[in-house]
Amino acid sequence: MQTVIIGSGNVAYHLARALVEIKLPPVQIFGRNESELQTISNELKIPYSTKNLVNSDIYLICVSDNAVEEVSQLITKKDVLVAHTSGSLPKDILKGDYRKASFYPLQTFSKSKVPDYSKIPFFIEAENEKDRTLLFELASGISENVMESTYEKRKYIHLTAVFACNFVNHLFSRAKEISDSQEIPFDYFLPLIDETVQKIHEIEPQAAQTGPAVRNDRRILELHEQLLKDESLEIYKTMNHSIQKMYEL
Repeated sequence: MQTVIIGSGNVAYHLARALVEIKLPPVQIFGRNESELQTISNELKIPYSTKNLVNSDIYLICVSDNAVEEVSQLITKKDVLVAHTSGSLPKDILKGDYRKASFYPLQTFSKSKVPDYSKIPFFIEAENEKDRTLLFELASGISENVMESTYEKRKYIHLTAVFACNFVNHLFSRAKEISDSQEIPFDYFLPLIDETVQKIHEIEPQAAQTGPAVRNDRRILELHEQLLKDESLEIYKTMNHSIQKMYEL
């Protein structure tokens, strides 16, 4: 089973690294950013190119959503399997006379942080049973959590991920702005963050909610609003309103 990774960003790096770890290294990593490709190539000992795609059984397109369609047209071979790694695009976004699929890893990736690949859920969609089995085998070599998913279901998986990850991380960034403004080390808040995340492994998020909004403590809410301005104030009001609406306060 030969694989080519197309892209040089976070997803491309981690999928390439995961495949190297399971002794199925990609035969090539291909893209436009030669500097990034060379860095990945040197670390993982994978050949790279910015010009010519080598022959392969599977091509995994790991680029930004708005580039998937354009990049997919670079693959001109017919008897190959091409899969994108997007959570929000249909497999039909791929424009070529080849077999199309989706190979979506549900995780946030940064090159500076290596996650436990075995815990990452992979969602597979393919045009036929043979390709579905092939991608299941590939993903199962990496992860313990591999599932089939239609595009309709995957859209909601990605939407949930945005709420659970991207929005939460943005709130961490806003929280750090506040702590930095008062010269309070953000490290002091890490045990609180860790406990908040760990708690929902054991308790439903709705049952784990604490804070002035769920207590409807108007004095604290108004005090906090006086301390904030601009975007952070709007976020604070919106979040509190959402919490109170959920608990009908």
